[in-house]
Amino acid sequence: MKKQYLKTKPVCKVTFRLQKEVAQSAKTVNIVGEFNNWDIYATPMKKLKNGAFTTTLDLGLDTEYHFRYLIDETKWENDWHADKYVPTPYGNAENSVVVV
Repeated sequence: MKKQYLKTKPVCKVTFRLQKEVAQSAKTVNIVGEFNNWDIYATPMKKLKNGAFTTTLDLGLDTEYHFRYLIDETKWENDWHADKYVPTPYGNAENSVVVV
C-alpha cells in the first residue's frame, strides 16, 4: 500500500496492491470497504501483467477505513500490508485498516 498526501487537496491518494502470491490465478479482484459502502462491485481492481491487482483511491484525511479484497466474487482476503487489523462482527474474520 502506497500513500501520497496532496498539498492542494485534503485527500490522500492510496494505491492498493494485491500481490500475485495472494491473488493466485484470480480473474477479478474488487476492493470493498467503508469508502465504497461495502459495495462488492463498486471498485474493481486492474490486473497487471505480473498477475497482481491494483487500484488508486482518493481518501479523506484523518480517517481509518476498514476494507478487504474480494477475489473472484467468492474469497475474502486481507491486505498483508495494512496499517492494522480489527475484528468484524461476522464470525472470526478481521478487516484490514488503512489510516490516512
